[in-house]
Amino acid sequence: MDELDTAILAELQRDGRQTNRELAERIGIAASTCLERVRSLRANGVIEGFHAEVNLAAIGRPVQALINVRLHPKIREAVEGFREYITALPETLAIFVVSGGDDFIIQVAVRDTGHLRDFVLDHVSRHRNIADVRTSLVYDHIRRTSLEVLEPESPSRPRTGRKPR
Repeated sequence: MDELDTAILAELQRDGRQTNRELAERIGIAASTCLERVRSLRANGVIEGFHAEVNLAAIGRPVQALINVRLHPKIREAVEGFREYITALPETLAIFVVSGGDDFIIQVAVRDTGHLRDFVLDHVSRHRNIADVRTSLVYDHIRRTSLEVLEPESPSRPRTGRKPR
């Protein structure tokens, strides 16, 4: 990642639908150079894809919640089985496999609180490996749509701000 790759990423995050020619013009490079750089960023897994951001309320799913789930037993088969099961449900937006007291945090979007209750009772709580479920209603969801590249940590610049010993 160099300054040119960083500029390309910033522009694509701002507008992923722009043409290669428009992208090259905004950055100030040749279209052929821009195309090769974007291809390289995709090939190296930096750019994973492009998508449309959907307004959940506009498609009848205005209520979001986070569902914390603890499994028993905590074995690979149980974790993988639950992850596959919950991923297949249409209400699921995102799944986080986490450490700590819970094993999963599931982000869902549903029609209303009744739909949320039914989803938790009929789909989550009924799964055979569930030990505990806690649901939190999301009042507001703010998601960054543009990320900056972080510079690698160097020995002369420790992350904690403390001087090296």
